Amino acid sequence: MTVNECKAVFARLSEYLDQELPGDLCERIEQHIAGCPPCVEFVDSLKKSVNACREFHVEDGPPPLTDAKRDELRHAYERMRSSLKL
Repeated sequence: MTVNECKAVFARLSEYLDQELPGDLCERIEQHIAGCPPCVEFVDSLKKSVNACREFHVEDGPPPLTDAKRDELRHAYERMRSSLKL
C-alpha cells in the first residue's frame, strides 16, 4: 500500500461509509482497506463512532465517551497517520 492510496481512501471515507460512491470506486476502496491494517483499524473505529452518532438523540444530550473508547479512537487515528509517513 502506498501513502497516496491511504490518503485517497481517507479523503473519500465519509462518502464510502455513507454508501454515496459508485460501485467501482467502492470496490477499489474495499480492496485497499482489506490489505492495509492501519486503514482497517481506522475504518472500524470510525464505523463505531458513526453508529454512536446515529444513536444520539438531541433531547437526551450527548452520550458520554468513555476514556477507553476515546483512547481506542485516538490510537487508531495515530496508527493510520503514522502509516501515511512511509
